[in-house]
Amino acid sequence: MSTATNVILPGYPAPSSHIHSPTYTAAPQAHEYRLAYNARLNPNRSPLEFVKQAKNGGVSLRLSGQDDQVTLPVYGYGGCVEGTLEVHKRDGITSVEIQIEGTLMMEEMAEGGTTNCKLFLNKTILWVKDRIYEAPCPRSLPFSLPLPTSFSDGGKTYPLPPSHESHLSGLPGFRAKINYSISAIVVKPNLIPHAVKSSLLGGGDWAISTPFEYLPRTRPSSPLPPPLVPGQWGIIETSQWKVFPTLIHANQGGNDIMVKFYLPASRIFCMHEPIPFHIMFSSSAMSLATFMPYGPVVTKSLKTRHTKIQLLRQTTVDVRNELILGTRTDIWRVDCIGEGAFRHAGNGGAHWIAFSGDIYISPDIKAGGFKAGGFSTKDCVVLTMTPPDLSKSPFKELRLTVPIRLATDPYPRNGSGSAGHTSPPSIHSSDEFGATPELGGGSW
Repeated sequence: MSTATNVILPGYPAPSSHIHSPTYTAAPQAHEYRLAYNARLNPNRSPLEFVKQAKNGGVSLRLSGQDDQVTLPVYGYGGCVEGTLEVHKRDGITSVEIQIEGTLMMEEMAEGGTTNCKLFLNKTILWVKDRIYEAPCPRSLPFSLPLPTSFSDGGKTYPLPPSHESHLSGLPGFRAKINYSISAIVVKPNLIPHAVKSSLLGGGDWAISTPFEYLPRTRPSSPLPPPLVPGQWGIIETSQWKVFPTLIHANQGGNDIMVKFYLPASRIFCMHEPIPFHIMFSSSAMSLATFMPYGPVVTKSLKTRHTKIQLLRQTTVDVRNELILGTRTDIWRVDCIGEGAFRHAGNGGAHWIAFSGDIYISPDIKAGGFKAGGFSTKDCVVLTMTPPDLSKSPFKELRLTVPIRLATDPYPRNGSGSAGHTSPPSIHSSDEFGATPELGGGSW
């Protein structure tokens, strides 16, 4: 039979005067940052608004869910334009309506003329005067107008394009713009019959309008693959990377250079992240040694680089949409929106050499490619090797074009979606890339 004994447990150590419980604040301090944030979990947070007031002070347009510091309101894919119309001068008003619309304008600086196309129009009547009860117009009229996700053109349906503007100077040249706006009209019949509408006479309709930006968010449907590694006989290929083989042809009976250019198989990339690539050159020892002065360089100090990898954007405008003597009437410009940087990745004796690297995209790019009527943009990665003097070069020039697509958001790290936000629609690798852009003309 056991006997219970009184055991004295050790006491807790006295708290040090130098140790304090951590303090918490609703907003990050100077040395802190948020890992994730969900605004819906903070119901006490006051909603931000974009406010525009009519010149005569009669009405104000308030758009909710907007940063009060932005120049223009911004909406995304499947968004809803919500807010209130504040009516300050209510006398004599018979009806109030509001509308959102998207328009496409194209103008050719030659004989092509101008084309205006309405992408969509969504309008609703907020209030109509009751002739029986004669109630005045309410001071505040709420509204909610959903944005469409697509539009139709020529019997085909396309995703609603982002806000975009482009121009090409000279002749032929063009101007093209995709514009979105919201407008409200307050109807006030003239107090004096047959009088010209004038704010000085107290009659005439009031209108208030503001453009807004439509920037639909998208993301790749798959993450970037692990980088390729070199083996004994060259780069070890995997199904997650697509190879684009080509040749650099030799002059004067030399051996050609075999080129293998690798990009992630999906060819869909976030515009805020570098695009990874691999490239391998292989040939006889003598041809490869002869080629190396024209090959990639890993330093940025050299101003002249004969081998380049660039991200190019082609913007095309076709006002007439015709064929003249078998030739299309479209005009285009080409802009470099990204540059590749090389790193030495390995070599196999004297018969092959490999490089890896990243294409860094310009921070000015806000939207991916699109097509809206005769206005379109396409992106492609272009590998070029241009000798300084073709007549004396041991090799001919090279140009390899690979179409890609850009998304606004990265692939989520957790594989499902961003914390605290609705995940944007993904672009699948099965989506059509379209024809390879003709990059031989236009403006550079």
